[in-house]
Amino acid sequence: MKSAKRAVVLLSGGLDSATVLAMAKAEGYDCFVLSFDYGQRSLTELNAAKAIASSIGVIEHRVLRLNLEDFGGSALTDHSLHMPDAETESIPESGIPLTYVPARNTVFLSLALGWAEVLDADAIFIGVNAVDYSGYPDCRPEFIKAFEQMAALATRQGVEGAPIRIKTPLIDLTKAEIIQAGVSLGLDYAQTVSCYQADEAGRACGRCDSCRLRSIGFKDAGIDDPTRYQD
Repeated sequence: MKSAKRAVVLLSGGLDSATVLAMAKAEGYDCFVLSFDYGQRSLTELNAAKAIASSIGVIEHRVLRLNLEDFGGSALTDHSLHMPDAETESIPESGIPLTYVPARNTVFLSLALGWAEVLDADAIFIGVNAVDYSGYPDCRPEFIKAFEQMAALATRQGVEGAPIRIKTPLIDLTKAEIIQAGVSLGLDYAQTVSCYQADEAGRACGRCDSCRLRSIGFKDAGIDDPTRYQD
């Protein structure tokens, strides 16, 4: 018999996923954390993920290696593609950004689903957001709903009438609202790394779209930005 609610929480080491982990913990879940080394430009976010998982206190933290850079197709995994510079370039307000990694959340959620089944977990938490990253097709509520329906069909727990839920507490929040929620839970955002191309010390570039959205979020929230920058 399970003694408490269990959840698999996807943790990249960034601001959003760290907030989701804090929320899951606050909701009383025993948290089993899953991170991915998938060929992304910045691996220091994984160091951040380890620090966050340790400070929040989780049952277990696993890091899986995936070779998504073998496919490329994203500025995050393919060094031949130009990383958009929010300081010097106009970032399109619509369309799918070059930083979208093909099928990333589908792959991540599928692996999280496998571990959740083994753990007999109640839920999977993921930090997708449809406000600031609406150009990513796998961050939309429609995608999450479809994946949850698939999971109910494809798993033992679903067949037995206790399907694993996909929890997306940030999906309708602005970046400022996410930051305010995390601060209220005592989250130390200085530990997080959101930059698409942070250096080996975990310092942010200050130029990519993720840095831009993070900076605006702290400003709008009225909270000092603890991000360490390269310059």
